[in-house]
Amino acid sequence: MNKPLAEIFPDPPADLNPAAVDAGRIPVHVAVIMDGNGRWAKKRALNRLKGHAAGIEAVRETIRAANDIGVKYLTIYSFSTENWKRPEEEVVGLMDLFAQTMLAEVDELHEEHVRVMTIGRTGALPKKTRDAFDEAWEKTKNNSGMTLVVAINYGGRNEIIDGITAYMRQAHEALAAGGTPEELSEETFGRYLYTADIPDPDLLIRTSGEMRVSNFLLWQIAYTEFYCTEVLWPDFNRYEFLRALLDYQGRDRRFGAVG
Repeated sequence: MNKPLAEIFPDPPADLNPAAVDAGRIPVHVAVIMDGNGRWAKKRALNRLKGHAAGIEAVRETIRAANDIGVKYLTIYSFSTENWKRPEEEVVGLMDLFAQTMLAEVDELHEEHVRVMTIGRTGALPKKTRDAFDEAWEKTKNNSGMTLVVAINYGGRNEIIDGITAYMRQAHEALAAGGTPEELSEETFGRYLYTADIPDPDLLIRTSGEMRVSNFLLWQIAYTEFYCTEVLWPDFNRYEFLRALLDYQGRDRRFGAVG
């Protein structure tokens, strides 16, 4: 842990005990499907973009809590390949929000030694958004703290297709040079995915009560523990993160073996 539990969770609800956290069983990699911004806004008769803006505080809270408690990788599902189907006004607003937020937050993230990277087909993003994430990467790439992985224009099926394409390219190049292609296995194929060198998630959190993976990290979540909550994303905070963490620590992970 990077901070004492009492400092990370200074004012817990009566039903939560931060001292119950086992410091030796902090998940290395937590992935989050941030769902419910639109429903949060609708309940308040607000524009959907107001819901997305409100969700930024939940992102901040989750990043800080995860980093402070010792999570090494935090992957947040910011924008899927399917999200382009949303109304143009919402998509444009989201892309502007991503750029503004990243530029506003990167200095503090850098001070906390957080490394910021993206996964997905980022070449299709508007230049302003792409440049903001590129700037964040350049500023933080040598940091040794938690890695914040922002999945943007990301789709799990596309990632697998892109991985197969990259592997086949390597195989053709090896054959053309008179060599032997790298033998394909789960381990070697993992190196052709966007998440090469990143361990698979230990815990996947999904908010707003939905029970689906939504094309997120399809290869990587084979043995990931799922935690689903009815809480809408803008209402998710460090104490909801603590609930997910304690739930995770109460499970027996067997990875197909007998317990």
